[in-house]
Amino acid sequence: MKPFALIALFSTIVLITGCAKFIKTQSQNQPTSGDNTVRPPSSWSAASTGDNGKISSGWLKEFRSSDMTSLVLEAIDKNPNLNAAAARLRSTEQGTIGSKSAILPSVTAGSSTSRSRNGNGDRLRSIGESHGLSLNASWEADLWGRLRDLRSADLASYYATEENYRSARLSLAANTAKAYCNLVTAQQLLKLAHQTLESFEKNRDIVERNYKAGVPGTRALAVQLSRTNVASAQRSIKSRTLSRDNAARTLESLLGRYPSSTITASNELPKLSSKIPLDIPANLVSRRPDLVAAQHSIYQSAKLADASAKNLLPSISLSARAATNGSTPRNLLNPHFIASSIAASLTQSVYRGGELKANARAALERNKAAIYDYANISIRAFREVENAISADISLAQQETFLIQENKQATFAERSAELDYSEGVDNSGILEILESQRRANSARAALINLKNTRLQNRIDLHLALGGDFYTHSDR
Repeated sequence: MKPFALIALFSTIVLITGCAKFIKTQSQNQPTSGDNTVRPPSSWSAASTGDNGKISSGWLKEFRSSDMTSLVLEAIDKNPNLNAAAARLRSTEQGTIGSKSAILPSVTAGSSTSRSRNGNGDRLRSIGESHGLSLNASWEADLWGRLRDLRSADLASYYATEENYRSARLSLAANTAKAYCNLVTAQQLLKLAHQTLESFEKNRDIVERNYKAGVPGTRALAVQLSRTNVASAQRSIKSRTLSRDNAARTLESLLGRYPSSTITASNELPKLSSKIPLDIPANLVSRRPDLVAAQHSIYQSAKLADASAKNLLPSISLSARAATNGSTPRNLLNPHFIASSIAASLTQSVYRGGELKANARAALERNKAAIYDYANISIRAFREVENAISADISLAQQETFLIQENKQATFAERSAELDYSEGVDNSGILEILESQRRANSARAALINLKNTRLQNRIDLHLALGGDFYTHSDR
């Protein structure tokens, strides 16, 4: 049999063997890159009450606070962690060029120069020079689409990284808004602590004066309790001051200002512009960056599984070389000194101890894991939205009752002070101290509850991935 016939026969056997391995592997399992089986609920069951008002695009507008909005935008621009994430994203983008170049031919050029001296002792026999130029090109024919699969997987990885950056940006915006609300709350509580101390000191002075004057009904116990209240209020100021300073440092760190600047914030908490609308589309959660990133990860794993299976197929490569060689530089451009060659190669892995098959099976399992990861993230997202909606309804109701509680506690405080000043029977300083304690406790609870409502609403927008209606902000 002639050599060319032997080569043709061997190539045919190699092709048949590789294709048989590929078909067998593909028939066992197929990677999945399509939609997952998890579906969003038809409606949010917790949203049983509320208005149908449409929320404008941009969830920050809902809080009607220009200070908070400007600080969030500053954080997005200046935060070191987010800027680092942006740099990593740009680095990943540049890395996708490598997968694209694998599909294209590779061309390299080289040059060489050498000089030799031939002699014996003082006798110089000859001096020789050699100059050379070479041009090499190679290209793998992507017959089965393996390189294209790797290219698609690389792009999917970049898109997932891009979504992770968007997720970090959204998280930073939410954390900055929450830190701003915490700072305002800490300032309000500190102001309330100073007002409480002033009131307690005033009562202490009255009680001590009445006790020294022998006013009926004024006992030593009242003096001790009034002094205790003053000491407690003084301790509260120190604690509230520390909380305010910590809240300021947290916000400064998010803004990238720390430690060179002291931040100032409004003395009023942002106000929510509306209730949660009833008609929030349940599928709005699908725009969440972490969910979109998980979708890209499924597609990436599917393409990697395809490429891994196609490693069982033969590969065909083409190469070409042109080189010139001469004793003088002028000969390098002389066509008579140019030598060229063109070659094609067919390679097929015949035996590697089952490594390629194992790699293909492992890639399929990674694809399945990516699908389950997406399902898990979806379930968590739905739960977070449901919890935030339910909490919003409950907190709004609690705030209504707490406002009424504050009114009644203030009325009781004023009545106790008036009864004591007018000498009403069975009235005393103990009633004043107790009414003040309850009133101050209710005021602090209302401040904290308002902040909790704001924090929960921010968490809702974070869980939804944006405002109430915009399906995509890209």
